[in-house]
Amino acid sequence: MFTGIIEEIGKVISPTTPLIIEAKKIINNLNVGDSVAVNGVCLTVTKFDKKTIYLDVMNETYSKTNLKELKYLDSVNLERAMLANGRFDGHIVSGHIDGVGALKDIKSDGNSKWLTISTKPEILKYIVLKGSVTLDGVSLTVAYVDDKVFKVSIIPHTQQITTLVHKKIGAKINIENDIISKYIEKFLTKPKVNIDLNYLIENGF
Repeated sequence: MFTGIIEEIGKVISPTTPLIIEAKKIINNLNVGDSVAVNGVCLTVTKFDKKTIYLDVMNETYSKTNLKELKYLDSVNLERAMLANGRFDGHIVSGHIDGVGALKDIKSDGNSKWLTISTKPEILKYIVLKGSVTLDGVSLTVAYVDDKVFKVSIIPHTQQITTLVHKKIGAKINIENDIISKYIEKFLTKPKVNIDLNYLIENGF
């Protein structure tokens, strides 16, 4: 599990599998087999040295995320999996991307910047005003949503430690919806079971 709080920006050394990322901070206390979120995508460390980490990426992952767009020396957001005794500063992030959106606009508003993202209806239906969303691994609060786009506001600190405001218009952004909304939907749409004596007997009670 991750929190959406980015630890550092890494550099792509090799964009094809194994994906090789140059990093500094997250290599401390890293082990082979650990999970690392790269632009919000949960990947497994297969090898590392003092400067780089190696991560295998499946074709399925490339097809569903913006990792397939990466090029040599591109910047990526990095976060190690949360420790059981760590502080939970963002929100529950699984590293399982629901899909991608396109950056439609960036506008300044004082010291913050507004990002407008367009995406598919099946992703937008889980976007809730003032709810949480993960963009390229960054935990953010939804500030606006309609049936075509949603918007987030990026504070100066997040601008400095992530890649979001440095992206070009039209860039693809990984989106992970808040997992809680998907669990609630599954629970509410699950066929209701009539629990009576026969049901209990049939199920071993």
